[in-house]
Amino acid sequence: MADPEKAFLVFENHVKVECLFNPETITISRDNRWNTKAGGPGRGVGRLKYEGAENGSLDLELWFDTTDTGAPVTYKTKKLLQAMEVDKDLPGTNKRASNARPPWVEFHWGKDLVSWKAVITHVSVQFTYFSSKGTPLRAKVNLTLKQFEEGNAFGAQNPTSGTPRPHRVHRVQPGETLDRISARYYGDSTRWRQLAVANRVEDPLTIRPGSLLSVPELEGP
Repeated sequence: MADPEKAFLVFENHVKVECLFNPETITISRDNRWNTKAGGPGRGVGRLKYEGAENGSLDLELWFDTTDTGAPVTYKTKKLLQAMEVDKDLPGTNKRASNARPPWVEFHWGKDLVSWKAVITHVSVQFTYFSSKGTPLRAKVNLTLKQFEEGNAFGAQNPTSGTPRPHRVHRVQPGETLDRISARYYGDSTRWRQLAVANRVEDPLTIRPGSLLSVPELEGP
């Protein structure tokens, strides 16, 4: 059986950081701005007025481990820290305009999970294991990405006619089958066909551990 596909980050300046362990959770946040004038004496609540959309954010918890090779795990983590530095070689940089900036980045996991272009607004690195010589071998990284420009995060594909709207994502664990996943989310193992249709699974017995499945909302009996 093939190994689970690894997630990775790819930067505007062509730097690629592969995740040694795939994230357990991915959190996407979006906010819209709504405002109203104060009601004033003798008035009730005013009607809200839409004032635009805020850029989305993406929170990831990534693990890096090099205990098998003994190489410093900082080889991976320093790439994320360096991505917060200004890169004057990026296209469009103009010294007179003082518009130099850090590179944008995209998060990829398989063919279906691709984020919008984003910039790193926060990164924290916690080294959790060291060799006897003090070499850091394991690290946990908390990463916050902010949407760089207009685009879709994990939803750029056109919906297929008749396919239920995806509601959440499930990562397949070893030994799991579609009927078990159906029982977990729907309380009914016989609804596995909706999972198969939504994810274009031809053989429900060959779903790969580590792969991601869209779990659609139920439609109809």
